[in-house]
Amino acid sequence: MQLQLNTDKHIQGTENLKASVEDKLEKTLKHLTDHITRIEVHLSDQNGDKGGADDILCKIEARLKGKQPVLVQSKSDDKDKAVTEAAEKLKATMNSIIGKMRNN
Repeated sequence: MQLQLNTDKHIQGTENLKASVEDKLEKTLKHLTDHITRIEVHLSDQNGDKGGADDILCKIEARLKGKQPVLVQSKSDDKDKAVTEAAEKLKATMNSIIGKMRNN
């Protein structure tokens, strides 16, 4: 499974941030990694330097073998929280898709 992290000009895409995001996704999606070929994470700060509630947007796009990409998103005031919530949404969506694949 490949992981690509994209950030906007207000969020620094450091190696520590990438490692944290990768670790979080691997733990959350560990039972689904056989079905995923690639994950792209997009982190952006919607309000820039102004701050504010729910100004961090995390979009996660997962590419599945033989299926259309899946996109989920979450907003929060904290990068880690936004990534965690988006990862949980992705897990639920993937479980649903894979469950339907198994039933067909």
